[in-house]
This record gives sequence, C-alpha cells and structure tokens, in this order.
Amino acid sequence: MKDELDRKPAAALDLRKMTQARVRLGRFGAGLPTRAAQTFLLDHARARQAVWSDVNWLPVGAGLADLELGIVEVESQAPDRATYVRRPDLGRKLSLQAAERLAAIRSNHDILIVIADGLSASAIDTNARPLTRAVVERLSARQLSIAPLVLASQARVALADPIAEIVGARISIVIIGERPGLSAADSLGVYMTCSPRPGTPDSRRNCISNVRIGGLAIDSAADGVASLVSDMLRTGVSGVGLKDAMAALPRD
Repeated sequence: MKDELDRKPAAALDLRKMTQARVRLGRFGAGLPTRAAQTFLLDHARARQAVWSDVNWLPVGAGLADLELGIVEVESQAPDRATYVRRPDLGRKLSLQAAERLAAIRSNHDILIVIADGLSASAIDTNARPLTRAVVERLSARQLSIAPLVLASQARVALADPIAEIVGARISIVIIGERPGLSAADSLGVYMTCSPRPGTPDSRRNCISNVRIGGLAIDSAADGVASLVSDMLRTGVSGVGLKDAMAALPRD
C-alpha cells in the first residue's frame, strides 16, 4: 500500500521544514509509516536517556575554566537520580556539605550563575558551555561582578535560592536542562530571579526557554538574559511584576 503522505500536495510538505514538531507524519493503512514509528521510538529513548543520565561535570568545568571565575560543585538533598525524579522537593534543598563549600566563597556579587542538570543531561552536555560563555561575556561588558560558577547536581530551579543567599548575590541565573519532549531532548531553560531567597515563589522568576540548535539561538538567549538582568537591576523587581515596574520608571 502506498504511503498516503506521498499523495499530499508538495506545498503542504513544507510545514515539516519549518518545525521539528511531529506534524504530517502520514499513514500506512491504519497506522503510521514505518519510519515515523521508528523515529518515535528513537526520540522516546533519547528523552528517557536525557532524564536518567548523570551529567559529566568534568568537561563542563574544563570548558569554562578560562573564564577565570572559579567553579564550585554542589548537590541537592536528592541522593540519586531516582529520588530526584520522584521527590522534586529534595531537588530544591541544598545539601549540608554543599552549603559549607559555598560559605567559603561568600562575597557580595551582582550575579550568581548556576548550571543545573535539571531533567536533561543532554542539554547540559551540548549547550551549557556556549550559553554560559555568551551570558558571562555580556554581563562582564556591563561591569557586573559575577560569583564563581556553580555546577549543581540533582538540582531544581529553586536550588539557586539558598545558594544565592549563602554566596550573597543580587540576582541568580539558573541555566538548567529542560524536561525533554519527543522532538527535543537537549533544550536549556534560563531562570532569573532578583533578590533570591529560600521560599521565593515562581511568580518572581523570569524564564527564557528552548535554548538549543533548532530552537532559540545561543546569542539571542544571552541577549535576552542581559536585557532582563539590566531591567531587574534598575527596578529591583523580577517575575510578573517586572514589566509594570519598568513602565513606571520615569522616561529619559
């Protein structure tokens, strides 16, 4: 039986060149074409691997060492990957040993950058280094002081709140592996919070998502981060109130 997708008008097929989403897969009888079915299984396997794999932090740290910011590795209270997936609350709490390591580098900084494994080791392996470098370049150009980079294992976004409190940072930037889907297993999210402290609600965070090849470009994401950080420093506000706070500023 001929794949019905082949009988669609040629112009309609262009949609698949515009997105990596699973669109216009076609049919073969009552089911999917063999290639589409096999691709689904492969993408599902990649997504599972991204979630359950541990990040190898050695090359990540080595690739950022020349920034000369210093690097500190920390972990949450989730002892392993299985616990991390099943207990999101533990991924938001800093281990006692990590808190002691961070106390040794306490100083007043404008910016804290946390690179967190999140739900995709693949995203960290592929995109964390170039994105971090691009963000540091733009923030350094604005004469902002940046704390030592923090590499966080079994980490949720809110783990940056106690880290920032210990280190003494005005704004936290969390570069984290996003939950993978069937069309992308290597997306990064960037979460920014002004005056982060334990218990900070998500409504006080700003997010830039889908940072990856085929999604939001590294340079565009870094430009967005720098712009939002500048707005936060001007207003002392982040999250849902940032837009109104910026609008309330006197015009030059």
